[in-house]
Amino acid sequence: MFTLHTLTYHCIALQLFVVYMHCSDISMAFDTEADSTDKSQPPQIKTEDITEHDDKPRPYLCTLCEKRFSSRGGLSEHKNIHTAKYKCTECDKCCKSSKDLARHRRSHSGEKPFECCVCNKGFTTAGNLVKHSRIHSGEKPYKCQMCDKVFNQSGRLNTHMRVHTGDKPYKCHICDKAFTQSGHLNTHVRVHTRERPYKCYICDKAFSQSKDLNNHLRVHSGERPHKCHMCDKAFMQSGDLNAHMRVHALDKPYLCHICAKAFSRSGDLNTHMRVHTGDKPYKCSLCNKSFSHSSHLQKHKRHVHSNRRPYHCVHCVKLFETDIELQLHVCIHTSAKPFSCRHCSECFTRFRQLKTHLLKSHLEGT
Repeated sequence: MFTLHTLTYHCIALQLFVVYMHCSDISMAFDTEADSTDKSQPPQIKTEDITEHDDKPRPYLCTLCEKRFSSRGGLSEHKNIHTAKYKCTECDKCCKSSKDLARHRRSHSGEKPFECCVCNKGFTTAGNLVKHSRIHSGEKPYKCQMCDKVFNQSGRLNTHMRVHTGDKPYKCHICDKAFTQSGHLNTHVRVHTRERPYKCYICDKAFSQSKDLNNHLRVHSGERPHKCHMCDKAFMQSGDLNAHMRVHALDKPYLCHICAKAFSRSGDLNTHMRVHTGDKPYKCSLCNKSFSHSSHLQKHKRHVHSNRRPYHCVHCVKLFETDIELQLHVCIHTSAKPFSCRHCSECFTRFRQLKTHLLKSHLEGT
């Protein structure tokens, strides 16, 4: 009897064979020398193909870029990149082998020959399918020897190990700040360059991280995927849901040391402290007026210095100056009632409707 794990691997092996038979003629066209492997057999799924990092000694040095390799064959393949032996005609990218070039070409063609037999999601490589299959099987074969935490990818284990070692190999060349992951460094560098490559196609707002763009797009769509299981209130971001859950638990761990007011989120406490300090860090570049909240500055610019209405309703043609106004408007189309009473099951489209209900029905706010 097959388990989900073994069934997935059989599925991948079959797809590897089909892709191999389809692409073998193409691969041979790029190889000018005979390959050392036996081409009469389809490629097998190897652990080495899936493993992202290792701790092998790397004695073979490339004199052109100083990259090191654990084998002479690995160095020889790498040199093909410098000589442009396997070059993509679409984007001029150079690959180390004909197989890598064939794999790369799928990024242009959109071909995803490896399909998950559980959810039918497609992938360009067998390795990515193997990693994905662990979502369904729950397999986490990579175990930390120091804290017993387990991971579904070797690269994630290697990154996790830096928690124990304190290693931060990725350093910013501008401010010397260091990071455990290259992606975190790339994101940080945009603080210095002010680069915002992720642009909203609806309102042209730009972001430094793709996750921020994805969260922003929910402003336009009205999507609130994170639902509270206690009151059915929904949120755009998981962090907002976590903060909301403290309302039910009456948990407000962040306390103001001046007035003893408590908050469920540290960010709300930091914003509140400006009431005491008078700090207004957000300055308008057009009139030098200052604000304690970034959202207040953006609203000021739209009202005073511009007539822009960048927030567009996807259900109708109406435009809005702020995302809050758009969110409230979208409720008309979706019939959503995000403001729920903590005393009863009543829900409301507007916050002021909830306040009126609390006053009349529960005598709260008198």
